[in-house]
Amino acid sequence: MSEDPSRAAWLPQARSYLRGADPVLARLIDDRPDFDPRAWLARLPPMDLYGALVFQVTGQQLSVPATRRTVARVEALFGGRLPAPAELLGVDPAQLRAAGLSWRKIGTLRDLAERMTDGRLNQDALSALPDDELMAELTAIPGIGPWTVQGALLIALQREDVVLPGDLALRKSIQAVYRLDHLPSQQEVLAIAEKWRPYRSLATSYLFSAAFEPAGAPPVARQASS
Repeated sequence: MSEDPSRAAWLPQARSYLRGADPVLARLIDDRPDFDPRAWLARLPPMDLYGALVFQVTGQQLSVPATRRTVARVEALFGGRLPAPAELLGVDPAQLRAAGLSWRKIGTLRDLAERMTDGRLNQDALSALPDDELMAELTAIPGIGPWTVQGALLIALQREDVVLPGDLALRKSIQAVYRLDHLPSQQEVLAIAEKWRPYRSLATSYLFSAAFEPAGAPPVARQASS
């Protein structure tokens, strides 16, 4: 979904597919003719896979404003950007705690950083894995759950068929736009999203747009689990 000539053809095709697959999404798409599903990335700092995981772990159990504040304090420790694995290991954990990270999150990020610096994990190799294999590798690390990896798949790798069934904002948006009388479970979200394949990332972007900014692009959503 990067800005290149292939995307000029991809986006209309994906929109057309979603319109035909889901009448609820068709209304969202038609109401937002100028919506760019990747524009929200410009609001975020440049991130490789590790940086995106730092961002996502920071945002676990936090609101969007709280996440932004904490990320800004973490970035301030590293010259205004998110750290590489070796850089994070080189800073006193107490400084990360003072920036607003919990000890649990610090432990998770240091564990991941150690694996990426000692050779147990390799960012380039991870980035080349299919979604399910990358999910299995990263969720083996305590403190990293599916939501965290799914966000990294969207932010750093810009994968095209990702949905975040555990995201509270997405579940609330689905409840509203599908006029459900209850907050959908994760399994219900996955069942609804099945018809969006192979463009679940685009559908998710439209639903975040409906939840946060009816006339614009979606911010990164936060939810209550890893």
